[in-house]
Amino acid sequence: MNQIRYLAGKTKMKTYFELCEKLRFDDNNWKSYFFAEVSALAYHDGTQAKRELSKIGFKTYKFLENDGAQCHIFSDKDNIVVAFRGTEPKQMSDIKADLLAFKRKSKTEGKVHLGFKLELRKLWSDIEALLQKSKNKQIWITGHSLGGAMATLCASRLEEKTPKLYTYGSPKVGGKDFCAGMDVEHYRFKNNNDVVPSVPLWLMGYRHQGELQYINYYGNIRKLTTWQKIKDACRGRWAALKKFQLFDGIYDHNIMYYSNKLKGLIE
Repeated sequence: MNQIRYLAGKTKMKTYFELCEKLRFDDNNWKSYFFAEVSALAYHDGTQAKRELSKIGFKTYKFLENDGAQCHIFSDKDNIVVAFRGTEPKQMSDIKADLLAFKRKSKTEGKVHLGFKLELRKLWSDIEALLQKSKNKQIWITGHSLGGAMATLCASRLEEKTPKLYTYGSPKVGGKDFCAGMDVEHYRFKNNNDVVPSVPLWLMGYRHQGELQYINYYGNIRKLTTWQKIKDACRGRWAALKKFQLFDGIYDHNIMYYSNKLKGLIE
């Protein structure tokens, strides 16, 4: 087991890839769980991540790091995965990236969040070079929180390679033109009252891209109607208050909650 840090500020022990003795890229529920696990593992350094991934058959691995930005790239004979690390509360470059919410022209269409664009720029040339060596493999891109935002921008630049994108608790990345112009298969997960997908604000011109996969209080994926949103938000906040958790929206952002709930869908 390894330790992993979460935005809520706690350190917990976690065993990775418990249901990954066989890789099942043709199983949608399994993929949702697997990429949540990968996004959690992305918070570790290269040594620990390489060890865990090797156990489930990914022998080719590369850890990229530049001025606080990090991602893990690993592959087997058919697939290559790019996983971005999310926000570390003690990493000043991450805080700066989150706060630079000015929109600037994207590399594709429309405008995107300046901070997220600058974080991806730190790694982009190395990512491009590594993917160029794996032309015939299916590209999967994933990340949690800031990592989800970087993953979205990365996928938009690789659109011609038909990547598939899984993000968890991702903030909004760009404006309506960016979202409308991005043609990528994107599964965007939000856990109950997670506050991070609500920012940057709609009034600032930011929109979400991708197909929302809303995980309700009970751990099921549901269509987020207005009534569903109200009643489920109340369930989550009431349960949190009973445990004296005053900031339910922050606790729900924890990548472990995403992973555990999605794991429940395939057990």
